[in-house]
Amino acid sequence: MRINLSSVFVDDQEKALRFYTDVLGFEKKADVPLGEHRWLTVVSPEAPDGTQLVLEPDAHPAVKPYVAALAEDGIPATSFAVDDVRAEYARLRALGVTFTQEPTDMGPVVTAVLDDTCGNLIQIAQYR
Repeated sequence: MRINLSSVFVDDQEKALRFYTDVLGFEKKADVPLGEHRWLTVVSPEAPDGTQLVLEPDAHPAVKPYVAALAEDGIPATSFAVDDVRAEYARLRALGVTFTQEPTDMGPVVTAVLDDTCGNLIQIAQYR
């Protein structure tokens, strides 16, 4: 068994696509119109056939309070692995990304947390 899809709820799919591709560096994998919304996924350029991240519309009534509560409590919606958190932090800051947690050593991992501009906090993590 393998993880095929994971998702983050976003308040605007087009804005999310721009952020996740132009800023974070993912590549668009699927973009299928579904009425008002789209089946929209991105993948890591390092694993184009790997796990897809669904940029899921936050249209369900339960989603907005859930996402807001996570963000308010500082809880990331998901985590992305990077080779060097400090270098990625510097790269993303130069692109105007807002962080709620600067790079922090946490034993076997270094983490930082960013705001994806679509309602979520996202952790980046470097495992030693």
